[in-house]
Amino acid sequence: MRHAKAVSLKHQVSVLHIISKPGISKTTIEIEKNLNFNAFIAYIKPNKNPFIKLFRFWSAYQSLLKQIGVFDVVHLNKLYPFGLFALHLKKIKRIPFIISEHWTGYHLTDKKKLSWIEVFLSKKIAKKASTICPVSNDLKDSMLKNKLIGNYQIVPNVVDTTLFKSINETSKTFTITHISSLLEPHKNISGMLRVAKQLENQLDSFVWNFIGGNGHQFKALIKSLNFKKGQINFIEHVEHEKIPAYLNASDVFTLFSNYENLPCVILESFSCGIPVIATNVGGIREYFPKEFGYLINKNDESELLEKLKTIYENPIHLGEEMHTYAVENFSSEKICDSFTKLYLDALK
Repeated sequence: MRHAKAVSLKHQVSVLHIISKPGISKTTIEIEKNLNFNAFIAYIKPNKNPFIKLFRFWSAYQSLLKQIGVFDVVHLNKLYPFGLFALHLKKIKRIPFIISEHWTGYHLTDKKKLSWIEVFLSKKIAKKASTICPVSNDLKDSMLKNKLIGNYQIVPNVVDTTLFKSINETSKTFTITHISSLLEPHKNISGMLRVAKQLENQLDSFVWNFIGGNGHQFKALIKSLNFKKGQINFIEHVEHEKIPAYLNASDVFTLFSNYENLPCVILESFSCGIPVIATNVGGIREYFPKEFGYLINKNDESELLEKLKTIYENPIHLGEEMHTYAVENFSSEKICDSFTKLYLDALK
């Protein structure tokens, strides 16, 4: 969705989305129209029968196409399964398509096996795409390991650099912020909580905010750690427009993930001039200037503790440089220009 809104700076964009919705008796369609950005959403009645489900998705897809009207290029936000619709449009109407891809699942196919039909169809979709645009070279490599052969061009995630700005605010108490889904196997929240307990022995006081997801799953761990001086806050939901306020009130953003692609929140932290400590996984290192923070080893709690102490003792104040870097690499204008070139190439 963020890529689509960036592209709407120069192009007329229609977003097509189909989703199952419990409690409805028939397919319903919602349409939201703006100047250059229109959203067409179909809600279908759920069904466990794959053939009935496919029929309902196909019928909704045909209905949405009639609502959208004429268009020149299809831009997929994810290769599978909606790439099947893109294949259909290319075959029947000769409309080219490109693919943006940011799914972390391509890194986990040794643990999460894809079905043979998904693998077969994904290869067909990738081969027919004008361009495949993963957000990092690391994701590209993972896709190629899954034999998704195609024409690749890296286009990173987009940041609203007019919203995420550096304001040079200084927090009274050393404040650490983490923003994610809080999924433990992915984000390693328990590891950060154990580091927070160790940090109590180093600092008189600090605040560590965990924003997003459900924090109730960590209540037992927090109770066993028995924090005395550190203030641990779990904030379940924050609207995207309010995230900059939390970042600008922080001394450091921390991501202790076991795997990633190119997390938007790291780029948004840079745009706010907030230094980052992150594990050196996925494509993070590809867009991480060394002076903007620290890359650490996965699962290395002692290294995370050490780098937190380093930033506490030697704060990084490069707000203007960090925001400029975000504007030059991830702003809506930059990403729009990148996709515009690919659209024109596809139409040739």
